[in-house]
Amino acid sequence: MSKEAVAPASIASYIDHTLLKPEASEAEVLKVCAEAVEYKFKSVCVNPIWVKTVTKALKGSGVLTCSVVGFPMGATPSDVKAFEARGAVLDGADEIDMVINMAAARANDKGALVDDITAVAEAVHAGEAILKVIIETSMLTDEQKVIACEAAVEAGADFVKTSTGFNGGGATVEDVALMRKTVGPDVGVKASGGVRSLADAQAMIAAGATRIGASSGIAIVKGEQGSSDY
Repeated sequence: MSKEAVAPASIASYIDHTLLKPEASEAEVLKVCAEAVEYKFKSVCVNPIWVKTVTKALKGSGVLTCSVVGFPMGATPSDVKAFEARGAVLDGADEIDMVINMAAARANDKGALVDDITAVAEAVHAGEAILKVIIETSMLTDEQKVIACEAAVEAGADFVKTSTGFNGGGATVEDVALMRKTVGPDVGVKASGGVRSLADAQAMIAAGATRIGASSGIAIVKGEQGSSDY
């Protein structure tokens, strides 16, 4: 089977079922958890305040708990991001999606990016969790995207990720392909932001994505069109 022909049932295992609205209620979070279990999504991705709730709801299901750090701006000190990540992992997060220092990325300051990501990577990996690094592709030139991805690899990240979905733009096939080319075969690539249909997800996977972040996961696996921005 070619990547372009990945079936909807298989697509589910790529999807981080996502609810990152700051106003999300406990009932909405629990609904997303139930959906993730039903459709066998890879994880549920939520803001840090919901990690304990999600971990409890997903216990024994095989669905992972994912949380975000420095989200959505990335403009907090690295030690604060590391503290936030450490707390989320202690609360039960299996995976952490961090936002990089965008000012450093725009300034082509690879050293600052490595330092920023390393601080979080050490905290996450100490808890035996996975780190995904959001480079916010819509705000960067191709050269800056490459530098950010190289910094993530150097810092020991497990994945690079296209977007928060909150700062304009989202995943594109071209960006996913560039990120895959840059990080090589051993680091994951997560496409997120604007992936709303089965065709979108299949295109991202064909370009090299190994994970899809979406709040339209159910529409994707049903072959329908989602409407969410994320």
